[in-house]
Amino acid sequence: MKSSPARIVSVAALAATLLLLWACYPAAQVSYSNPQDSVARQWLVEYRPSDSKLQLGLNYRRAGKNGGFSFNNTEFDVTLDQLPGLTRDQMMSSSGTNVNFQLKRDAGTFNFEGWFKNGNGSGHFTFTPNQSFAAELARQGFGQATDDQLQSLAMSDTSQAVINELKNQGYDAATVEQLVRLGNHGVRLEYLQGLKSLGYSVKSTDLVVRMKDHGVSLSFIRELGGMGYSNLEPDELVRTKDHGVGTSFITELKALGYDRLQLDELRRMKDHGVNSSFIKELQELGYNNTSVEQLVRLKDHGVSATYIKRMKERGYADLSLDEFIRLRDRGERE
Repeated sequence: MKSSPARIVSVAALAATLLLLWACYPAAQVSYSNPQDSVARQWLVEYRPSDSKLQLGLNYRRAGKNGGFSFNNTEFDVTLDQLPGLTRDQMMSSSGTNVNFQLKRDAGTFNFEGWFKNGNGSGHFTFTPNQSFAAELARQGFGQATDDQLQSLAMSDTSQAVINELKNQGYDAATVEQLVRLGNHGVRLEYLQGLKSLGYSVKSTDLVVRMKDHGVSLSFIRELGGMGYSNLEPDELVRTKDHGVGTSFITELKALGYDRLQLDELRRMKDHGVNSSFIKELQELGYNNTSVEQLVRLKDHGVSATYIKRMKERGYADLSLDEFIRLRDRGERE
């Protein structure tokens, strides 16, 4: 997805503001003598008054055993009531103010300290693992979770409700690492429940991660279903998304008489550059009801509407599309 110039400017302005905030906030004292303690954790918040949501970004850097670092970051939306200790007045302070607040998740609690000014904030955080949750994971057969894994589960809000949903739907999640992977790839409770409500019993953690990674959203599935493409296999949904076949493409073709095409036909058209503009130009030249196969052949052989028009002007009138393809293959140029 391309970013608009306005969006780029907005992001750059936010980044500059947050850098200034960070510059004003004292750096955390981090010791690198023990890799277990060698973690630098920072947070960023942008308040969106339009929907009363806060975009919370968590970034942390861990020192490795060989002197290197690993960097991790995640962003998600929260509401103010999910952050006890933080008020709207503090966030919107025009002069700036120190803040301390929390975010509680099943896997543990994030404790934040830092600075807010005009709706933007930054600072440092610590994480307190919930050992009761870790014990419950072990009791349920997922194995013993490390503190790092608990932090990942807390960041993705992989809660007991998520685990219950996975079990109820018969997913193959059996280890803490699988739970962490689901969360890291954006598989949330609403996605699992949404798939179920749309009639999908995926069950495979690898497959549901693949669906999420390839952009198979709940809205995409609903939109396809609304156009008659329902009860699709998860792999077909992934292929359709990967090939760029969306509802707008299907709607444009339908308006030109190409209704109820098979998804493999739509994917093939998309792959070979057959779009509504190309079909419309052919129809304006009198070539109606051209088959999908022939449209693909025209594109593959470089026969455009402009080429046909120029050839007609040179005296090649009343030729069929197959004849224009042969003409092009013989080297007849515009």
